[in-house]
Amino acid sequence: FDAYGNLISSDNDGDHRGESERLVHIVEGSDAGWRANWQYGKYTDPKNNGYKVWMDEKLFVPRWEGQAAYIIPPIVNFHNGPTGMAYNPGTGLGKDWLNRFFLVEFVGDPGRSHIWSFDLKPNGATFDLGTDQDIMSGVLPTGLRFGPDGALYFSDWITGWGTKNYGRVWKIDVTLEKNDLEAERKETQRLMVLDYTNESTTDLVAYLKNPDMRIRKKAQFELAERTFWGYRALKKVIREEQDQFARIHAIWGIGQIAAQKASKAKPLLDLLSDNDPEIIAQASKVLGDVRYLEAGEGLVPLLKHKNAKVQFFAAQALGRIKHEEAIEPLLALIERNADKDIYIRHAAVLALSRIGKSAPIVRLVNNPNRSLRIAAVLVLRRMQDDNVASFLQDEDEYIVAEAARAINDDWSIETALPALANTLTEKRFTSEPLLRRAINAALRVGGEKELDNLIAFAKRSDVAGNLRGEALAALGTWSEPSVLDRVDGRYRGTVKRDSSMIRSKIEKEIPGFLKENDSEILVGITKTLSSLNINTHNDALFTLMRTHNSELVRATALEALGNLDYGNMEAVMQSGMRDKDQNVRAVAVGLIAKMEISKEKLPTIIDPIFKSGSTREQQRMLGVLGELPLEKSENTLQKLIQKANRNQLDQGIILDLIEAVEASKSASLIANLDKLKSGGHTVDSYSETLYGGEWWPGRTVFNSNPTAQCVRCHAIDGAGGKVGPPLDNIANILSREQILESLIEPSKRLAPGYGSTTVTLKDGQVISGILEEETKDELILRTSDAEPMEIAISRIEKRENGLSAMPAMGKLITKRELRDLMEYLSSLKKD
Repeated sequence: FDAYGNLISSDNDGDHRGESERLVHIVEGSDAGWRANWQYGKYTDPKNNGYKVWMDEKLFVPRWEGQAAYIIPPIVNFHNGPTGMAYNPGTGLGKDWLNRFFLVEFVGDPGRSHIWSFDLKPNGATFDLGTDQDIMSGVLPTGLRFGPDGALYFSDWITGWGTKNYGRVWKIDVTLEKNDLEAERKETQRLMVLDYTNESTTDLVAYLKNPDMRIRKKAQFELAERTFWGYRALKKVIREEQDQFARIHAIWGIGQIAAQKASKAKPLLDLLSDNDPEIIAQASKVLGDVRYLEAGEGLVPLLKHKNAKVQFFAAQALGRIKHEEAIEPLLALIERNADKDIYIRHAAVLALSRIGKSAPIVRLVNNPNRSLRIAAVLVLRRMQDDNVASFLQDEDEYIVAEAARAINDDWSIETALPALANTLTEKRFTSEPLLRRAINAALRVGGEKELDNLIAFAKRSDVAGNLRGEALAALGTWSEPSVLDRVDGRYRGTVKRDSSMIRSKIEKEIPGFLKENDSEILVGITKTLSSLNINTHNDALFTLMRTHNSELVRATALEALGNLDYGNMEAVMQSGMRDKDQNVRAVAVGLIAKMEISKEKLPTIIDPIFKSGSTREQQRMLGVLGELPLEKSENTLQKLIQKANRNQLDQGIILDLIEAVEASKSASLIANLDKLKSGGHTVDSYSETLYGGEWWPGRTVFNSNPTAQCVRCHAIDGAGGKVGPPLDNIANILSREQILESLIEPSKRLAPGYGSTTVTLKDGQVISGILEEETKDELILRTSDAEPMEIAISRIEKRENGLSAMPAMGKLITKRELRDLMEYLSSLKKD
């Protein structure tokens, strides 16, 4: 809250609609981890639905041309991990620190946590960030508050997660020569401890002018409790007092009383013609808050006031009292604003939706003014009015996309979904947000017409390959769509349809799709054939698998043939195992389980794979062995265990061997694994994850795994958090073993600048600080001294690193995920 009580940071109710009345979002949107999670989500992956929308449509970015109109974007992406914010109440610290906010940036490590001071500067109906100053670091602050004495106090968790049952409270204050509010602070401290119920009404009125907001509020609340004498005093203040603070608190006090009886707000009507715009704005706000219906006539002219803040609160108030006569003036405000101040637009849209009359809004469908048509879509979205579908015919594709968002997203306007699905038939659209929602609408409606349109859309050569692939992917799930929305991830429920219609419709189109050159389309149609169990084109898939230049197409075709029980699987498998790409060969290996191979013949297939096959192929083969009947796989698994114990197997397949043996449920085989695995969470317990991972799944673990959340703290190529060190060059700095150690025992190895350490010297001296640099000869610690302290290794008797803010990954993700993550991190090298 600012000095006048205006909300400057607010929760958004979780639906991105901006229900709160005054949204600036100084802090909202700063979480780099969320942003990166969303960035790598996929529309077609049910686990990640919605994330890609957030990133691709740049909902987290401060306002930019073309951004979705329905959101209230942040004015700035501020610091990470806010755990406390305080505003100087008016007598804190010194004059240099008045009108400033103080924010805790908690990132779990004292070396990277800060307390920031910032201020705001007005910009229309909202604010811009003014100055931003780092006032404290090197401790682990978790919250802060101004004390009665005017100093700023904050709690310190010391080293963080391992700290139990103790902490510190620090005091931040100005120096004596800067304490230019000393007298005011002493008076505030005296007034803070008064029993205000014993104070006279005259004294309470005087306190409304106090420079400290805390004192003013105490007086305001006590006067509001005195509903007779207090009310009379508050009315007198708003009429006769010149002090702005006193008048504002009197307005709020009258609002408290009027909340119980709206007619008590009548004295505020006269303030709507005041000379002070702040007084007008606050009076308008309170009149709306208490729903004082008689205020409408006085509020409407304020929509033309020269002050944007007055316009904002007048619009909000008119919406709260549902003043129908304000509809046309609100539309005129939107037209004058011309989308320049989105907070003005938000206030007017919210007011019109609360008034709730759709007819004048629907009539805007052909209005020549673009701002009015955008606002109309936003109003109808809030009203959940299916007339928003009429805007799907707008000449402006941005407005059509906004209508598509209104129809598909959040709770959806289901009666308008058919109209949205029908936009697939129009060739003028190229907007990806629009077309993805149209594809999704066709899938959700699920009628024959929508099916025909979706197939026709997938066939269009003038549409981008990724969108055609998305259409084919949707067709593949037609009979049983995901319970999660393909676009925004909201739960839509279970839908099951007869697959006969989709099969008959798509059948005649399949040859055309199979002749396409675009790999995304070929992958899409291949997966559709597999999911719909259409096996009449297996020969064409076999040809693709043998001849196409895309390894992804070949692998997808090969996997589909296995799922479709192709008659000549032995030829398919042999061709796949001769493929130049190891991933295709690995898919071929996986088909062994689908073939009737005798126990005697099995070794002739398996042995060459473990002799000369790639790690990926061997891993896949072990997965197959885990699925085969024990009588076929037991001898092979036993031999592999023996080889592993003699270090004759690739380290990259040890984890797969362990899993295959455990899957066999053979007590004798499992008993032989003791030498390959051990319990606990030390590095030795995870040595099998050092090798054998896959780069792309590892990248996905880093960026998207909701448990690991690596990217929340670490950045690569500038994308990610700043809590931990950037990892662009980690593989040139640390060996695989050292990287694994950092993942499994994060407190054992500290990155310079990112953790605290305590050393005990041989002479008994104990020194604590942030590790700045470490060489084979010395440590450099940043302590409370002005200059870093250099400590020779030869002088150190004992060293204890502070607990890392990073959790041990072995406890959070599977060994397979850890192995993939290792592969990805081990590839990060700068030239």
